[in-house]
Amino acid sequence: MSHEVRPLILHVIHHLVTGGMENGLVNLINHLPESRFRHAVACVEDFSDFRLRLTRADTPVVAFHRSRTGIWRLRQGLYRLCRQMKPTIVHSRNQSGLDALLPARLAGVPHCIHGEHGWDVSDLNGQRIKPAVLRRLHSPLVDRYITVSSDLRNYLVQRVRIPSARVTRIVNGVDTVRFSPPSMRSHEFFPDGFLAPDSIVVATVGRIQAVKDQETLVRAFAALVHNGGEVATTTRLVIVGDGPLRGALMQLADALGIAALTWFPGNVSHVDALLRAFDIFVLPSLAEGISNTLLEAMATGLPLVATATGGNVELVSEGVNGRLFVPGDVAALTRLLTEYIGDRALLRMHGENARELAVRHFSLATMLAAYQAVYEEFCDQLSAAG
Repeated sequence: MSHEVRPLILHVIHHLVTGGMENGLVNLINHLPESRFRHAVACVEDFSDFRLRLTRADTPVVAFHRSRTGIWRLRQGLYRLCRQMKPTIVHSRNQSGLDALLPARLAGVPHCIHGEHGWDVSDLNGQRIKPAVLRRLHSPLVDRYITVSSDLRNYLVQRVRIPSARVTRIVNGVDTVRFSPPSMRSHEFFPDGFLAPDSIVVATVGRIQAVKDQETLVRAFAALVHNGGEVATTTRLVIVGDGPLRGALMQLADALGIAALTWFPGNVSHVDALLRAFDIFVLPSLAEGISNTLLEAMATGLPLVATATGGNVELVSEGVNGRLFVPGDVAALTRLLTEYIGDRALLRMHGENARELAVRHFSLATMLAAYQAVYEEFCDQLSAAG
């Protein structure tokens, strides 16, 4: 296929910054066959240096700064961009991406795909009316929906009343080569003197914001330490990530008397290497689509302790590769962590099971093949029509 006729896919997202959905988009662009598709990214707001993770030099990234310039400027800008770039497919994601659909259609874009990747803190279980109505109003403009979890698929079919034939579930994939268990645990990344000789490291990775509820983890860890015994002396907590609540969370750790046992490294570029130094991975979110960090922890061979919400229940098999608890339940999380720390054989077994499940069901190759099949379906329709 000659260079000029490769179809262009214009991806519309809110921000191109560090995040699970954004990471999935970067993986998609970097790994789909270059000979088959071209890509461009339109950001409703802005991008950070995270865009440098796009390895394909032919992928433009455009920012529209909606909060500064307003919705009409955004729509005009998207319309002009579609007229200029002539994408075959506009692939929008989440609620702010809906704003791209009408400009795309008016500009003559043949196909629109819309992805749902997770819940907002203001609509944790999809009960709010306005977001559902917005999606319903935009549905005539969408050829195909993609959701990352069964939970989100059910939301579109039952709440928004999208015919199920128009919704495809594609679970996020993880690079099981990059994220893999260590041959030996390395302690080189930790601050000097942070670990005890036989430390168990409990960790989480994610943006520090309300919906991720790292506060529950900090409180559970404090309870664990205050319960005393061997657990209290050997366990350490690591909270990787940045966000609006990081300062408050560090103050809370200090107030609870666990600051010396807790490390907040901020955003790190070597998450894969850091995960290999952990023992237990916790995801205390109030809501989730399919968590990329949970998948990365699975592929690294870590047992998972996660909230029984959204896509988490599709990744964590209770008592097989981890344990589930009710969001916000500090006592339950304290108990589950204490059980793991007291039973290293169980911890190891669940970690091995996690790795096996990641390789079998959630590989990057599986995800890429599924997206390519959807894109091909619409590109083929077009070439058949042309």
